[in-house]
Amino acid sequence: MTIVLVVLTGVCVVLAMQYIRSILAVRSLRRQLEEIERGSRMEIGVEYRQREVLSLCRQLNQLSQQWFRNQRQYEKAEKQLKQNITSLAHDIRTPLTGAAGYVQLAQECEDSVKREHYLETADDRLKELGDMLEELFLYTKLTSVEFELNMSEIQVFPLLGECLVGLYRQFEEKGVAPEVEFQSEGFRVKADEECLRRIFHNLIQNGLLHGKGGITIRQRGCSIFFENLVSETSMPDPEQIFDRFYKADSARRKGSSGLGMFIVKELMERMGGQSEAKLTGQRLTIRLDFPEVG
Repeated sequence: MTIVLVVLTGVCVVLAMQYIRSILAVRSLRRQLEEIERGSRMEIGVEYRQREVLSLCRQLNQLSQQWFRNQRQYEKAEKQLKQNITSLAHDIRTPLTGAAGYVQLAQECEDSVKREHYLETADDRLKELGDMLEELFLYTKLTSVEFELNMSEIQVFPLLGECLVGLYRQFEEKGVAPEVEFQSEGFRVKADEECLRRIFHNLIQNGLLHGKGGITIRQRGCSIFFENLVSETSMPDPEQIFDRFYKADSARRKGSSGLGMFIVKELMERMGGQSEAKLTGQRLTIRLDFPEVG
């Protein structure tokens, strides 16, 4: 009986010591977590070497490291967003200020020819602003889960022609003409007509704004290629050209929101296609791959 009591006493002592160590370990973990909550980058550890406690420490350290990584990403994204908003506000203000200036010149000018020129220039600036705002509106729609497509079979050549005609004045101002080469003018794709129109408009406008010389548009099989030369001062990065708000260094100028190419990629993927950019020397090629129809 005495031996049993001694054994039980020993077991109770051991259990009591383990309990006390567990309480101390939990308190230590709590204090360390409070330090981390205040911004410390310390690694969590305990003197109590019990397996489950060590496993808990490892998991807490993993969670802590993941939290700091997420925090860094969040801070980086927030900083980038602020920079993008500042740049976008500047880009929107530029054509608006220009339009107001030309309207004022027209009001003060007595020469009817010059006045007409000022008003036409002001109208161009307002169209640039309208196009930028339209891209912003489409961007917000694309980020919504409620965005829906109205897919149908579309003959591409006539739609592309309408887009080129709509930008005729810009071609005329640059003194260039587009080159269009289709293997089949009856080439059809399954797409949303308005989305496809926006894709073509953005690619043509991108070539006009940031390229030098004309634009070549070719159709080969189920793919369409948009090619144009770019100046050495605005060489785009093919790896980043489809990123939101991306602009080549010297391309921050009129009519550009930095969303045009992102919208192209996003719309192509929504319609089941793909887009790809390639830079060979100073020749930029944007390739659109559409799913085969029928």
